[in-house]
Amino acid sequence: MTPGEFRWRVAYEKAGRLRYLSHLEVVHALERSIRRAGLPFAVTRGFSPHMKVAFGPALPVGTAGKREYLDVWLTRFAPSADALDALQRVTPDDLGPHEAYYVSDAAPSLTAALVIAKYRASVEGRGIESEEVHAALSRLIGGGELAVKHKGKQKVFDLARCVPEDPRVTGRPDGVRIELTVRMGPQGSLRPEALIRAALADIGTEASVVRTTRLDTLVESEEGVWSRPV
Repeated sequence: MTPGEFRWRVAYEKAGRLRYLSHLEVVHALERSIRRAGLPFAVTRGFSPHMKVAFGPALPVGTAGKREYLDVWLTRFAPSADALDALQRVTPDDLGPHEAYYVSDAAPSLTAALVIAKYRASVEGRGIESEEVHAALSRLIGGGELAVKHKGKQKVFDLARCVPEDPRVTGRPDGVRIELTVRMGPQGSLRPEALIRAALADIGTEASVVRTTRLDTLVESEEGVWSRPV
């Protein structure tokens, strides 16, 4: 870290119509908000200086996020509550920052640190039962692997590693709601929709995933304990 810089971490959401923004569009929108808020952001050195900011794992287009993260380096210390208030006033509601604090610059990057993601998916379709969907998910996970084709390429996921805890399925009047935990990493991350679609196909239903939200992204300690990146 350059002397005199402070690493400020912000938790924000991606909701409503703005869930259809790409990751790059989210980056640009929040960088504009940081500028409009008048925060004393640092810039990188080199031929093409730019704001010194880093984001957590990208969200797919169409997926909402309740607790996404960014780090921005400030050139002077500002009370976190005041800086957050300034940022909230100039940021669209559907990208609203809701928590912020300073972190050590020795801490790992967000991309490296955040390895656990918790999702909620809403599935709509008549005649599907939560017990049936849960059983299908359990069979798939117990089978060990899932092959997923994306953009012309096939990737095989080790489900015992990628899905570290049992999914939860609850019934709704128009379908079911599924809460699913996924492990992320440099080798790729299993999209929850892929696993859910495979389970729905297994039971022969025409139900479909209509909305997916990433509820949280977490750090995993060497002892296997999950926590937020404070």
